Amino acid sequence: MSPAGAASRSRLRALTRVASRRQALAVAVASCALGAALALLAATRTWTVEVTHRLAPPAEVRTPRTGSVLEPWLTALALVALAGAGALLATKGRSRNLVGAILVLAGLGVLAGGVDGLASVAHVTVAWPVLAMVGAVFIVCGGGLAAVRSRAWPAMGSRYERPRAPRSPAEDQPQFIGPSASDVAMWDALDRGEDPTHRGE
Repeated sequence: MSPAGAASRSRLRALTRVASRRQALAVAVASCALGAALALLAATRTWTVEVTHRLAPPAEVRTPRTGSVLEPWLTALALVALAGAGALLATKGRSRNLVGAILVLAGLGVLAGGVDGLASVAHVTVAWPVLAMVGAVFIVCGGGLAAVRSRAWPAMGSRYERPRAPRSPAEDQPQFIGPSASDVAMWDALDRGEDPTHRGE
């Protein structure tokens, strides 16, 4: 294989790796954002209606209970996951790994809220706790992917950075600027005993 062909194949492999890393970043961000949106939707829905019987009219009082009322941490963790999805774009290296770990914990908390809603809430509308659990799975998957593999992912804006050309050793040397021609003429006149500021008529 010619050197040009080998260089072309090497460049193609490098571009493929970069594209794969960008795709993994996009998948993680989309997964966490989608999971957070599903969890927020589930938290704002009515999970159950509590019925209170009274002696005075009205004899029956119905009180709707949303997921955020029954599981107070659900909305907060969903917002953490939504912010974490954006943070995956703004961070890199170990900071991005840490964001991924936080997203996994947030997803597990959302999952616990959905499970608790199914297990402990009387007459619960099953769809909403299950939706919260589905969102939790997306958050955990996206956060886990970032926690394990994000060290090699590109940072936001790196696509548009232009590599700087290497400086030559001559450019790194300090440049000396000598005296101007007028300065030399002035000093020559002083050496001859003449007044350089005097102009002959």
